[in-house]
Amino acid sequence: MRVLVVEDEVYLAEAIRDGLRLSAIPADLAHDGARALELAAHTAYDVVVLDRDLPVVHGDEVARRLAAADPAPRILMLTAAEQLADKVAGFELGADDYLTKPFELPELVARLRALARRTDRAAPPVLDVAGVRLDPFRREVFRDGRYVALTRKQFAVLHELMAADGGVVSAEDLLERAWDENADPFTNAVRITISTLRKRLGPPALIHTVTGVGYRFGAP
Repeated sequence: MRVLVVEDEVYLAEAIRDGLRLSAIPADLAHDGARALELAAHTAYDVVVLDRDLPVVHGDEVARRLAAADPAPRILMLTAAEQLADKVAGFELGADDYLTKPFELPELVARLRALARRTDRAAPPVLDVAGVRLDPFRREVFRDGRYVALTRKQFAVLHELMAADGGVVSAEDLLERAWDENADPFTNAVRITISTLRKRLGPPALIHTVTGVGYRFGAP
């Protein structure tokens, strides 16, 4: 899952981003509506966490444009307003969910995961492939009943590979979906993460390299 956090309060935005990373959810930041639209035009975000009161381009207009995009990301709107009319207006603008400030991070994470499951390529909450069981809510991975300890990045990469349901995932796609916008496109981080992930999972290898294309997860 790739998330865009649009919040003009820099401290709050960074706190949300850091909290999401602890849950193995990569997130990019935008502090005004214009920057949000610019990022969304170049990256296929699964969910956009959108503050309604934004500078440059108001959050309402950002929501309208994002909802009209193809494909359109899910929108979780943040606001300090608690009035029913404000919430209804947010849904009419294209929001899929609503969260009133202040909020607790675990609730935000749970809502993001629920929204991500409603995308066109939704994956089941718990993935079970070739003896590997991945639970995104508990951030737990087991292979044949054995617990596998993974770093946040290893977990995110494994989740993307397993969610592809046997399909090949390119290194570029992994870099886009498991890292943030600051990742160097020429880095060997994906190759290194795949290598360490294979070691953590143990033999026989379940992550297969498709030369010149990417990686596939499945039985040997």
